Amino acid sequence: MVPALPPPSQLPNDLPAPRRQTSSAPQHVSVANHELTVYVEYPPLLETLLADIRAAKTRVWIEVYIFANDKGGTAVATALKERARAGVDVRVLYDAVGSQLAPSAFFADLEKAGGHVHCFHSLREALSHLGQFRLFSIINRRDHRKLIIIDDQIGYFGGMNLIDNDTPVPARRIPGSARVAALAQSRSWRDVHVRLVGPQQCELAESFDRSWRRAHGLDVPRRPRSYRRALALKHDPGASGESIRFFDSGPGLKYSRAARVFYRLLSRARHNVVLSMAYFLPVGRVLHALLAARRRGVRIRIVTPREPDVPLIRRATSRLFRLLLKRGIRVYEREHQMLHAKVMVVDNTYTVVGSCNFDPRSLWINLEFLAVIRSPNLANMMAQICRDEIAQSRRVGPKDMLHTTLLDRVLNNLAWAVRWWL
Repeated sequence: MVPALPPPSQLPNDLPAPRRQTSSAPQHVSVANHELTVYVEYPPLLETLLADIRAAKTRVWIEVYIFANDKGGTAVATALKERARAGVDVRVLYDAVGSQLAPSAFFADLEKAGGHVHCFHSLREALSHLGQFRLFSIINRRDHRKLIIIDDQIGYFGGMNLIDNDTPVPARRIPGSARVAALAQSRSWRDVHVRLVGPQQCELAESFDRSWRRAHGLDVPRRPRSYRRALALKHDPGASGESIRFFDSGPGLKYSRAARVFYRLLSRARHNVVLSMAYFLPVGRVLHALLAARRRGVRIRIVTPREPDVPLIRRATSRLFRLLLKRGIRVYEREHQMLHAKVMVVDNTYTVVGSCNFDPRSLWINLEFLAVIRSPNLANMMAQICRDEIAQSRRVGPKDMLHTTLLDRVLNNLAWAVRWWL
């Protein structure tokens, strides 16, 4: 039996300093005849990914929001070019906005080596639809997925892009006694990414193929209604056993909706929910389901970054804090390292991990990828990862709300008003 989360008084963040160090080592777990490796920082993931790419025999397919031409991204591109010259089917689908800082020559070199590259919703594509209604969706809708397929056994999914995120939290915003320790451990952003080896890798490959075809204007079959509405999560009888379910999220009848996936699981929650989210701006039925779970007595903890990479996000999130605290939901802000995770754990049984943030853009607008994994062992591992983040966090309390200035409240309300555009 998987132990329940400890009571609030025993949570690591309630202990006095010094706080214990968080681990960046990959962790391994078996789930439903699959081997999963969980990464929480980019350098260990990059090392394994490069080895897998260099060993690829038939295909390497990459779909990513940010593909940077930094040290790590260049190493990946070099490995891809070598494989493409060897006759391996190399495809890269990257987002135009997310990867805007990478020069066109970076991707042109890969094409010259024999790889196939496509830029999702580029400026050129937008200009070709001037005067058409589709222009708005091209500009506004992004491919935020992070999916990698290697041969017929290995797949990667989660929240990490191909970029060396090693920028520390600004030292001036850290109290003096913690400054040295904080800078010492600011090696990389904190995130969650999964390497999967097993038979359901073919479903990851199908998901990529659908994205590739859609990006090239080819026909993509409509998903069945049960998939689009995530009915399998609604009617799960709760019997023992492990399972892995994948969901393509996006608008229209060819996807599910991330909002439905989260809503189904929150509606089923009975004991505890832990969320570790880079962007936390739930709206509509997802927010209602979260508050309804708390009314049923579900213990809910939320950890978000103290210094998100989009400052307006924190202002909009702060607008929610008063409501969450009033309902008895515990909120923590991760310090010292940027938290970029997208994880939810429900009742020490279900884990949601993928590219989807808990904000309007990810829940309703962008193309995202989610895995819903039923496994007490994985859920316990992910809950511990969340507790590790809480151990490096400050707890938000009612006093924080009292000390906000009038200007802060006005700016927070303005940020909340434009939450769909952040």
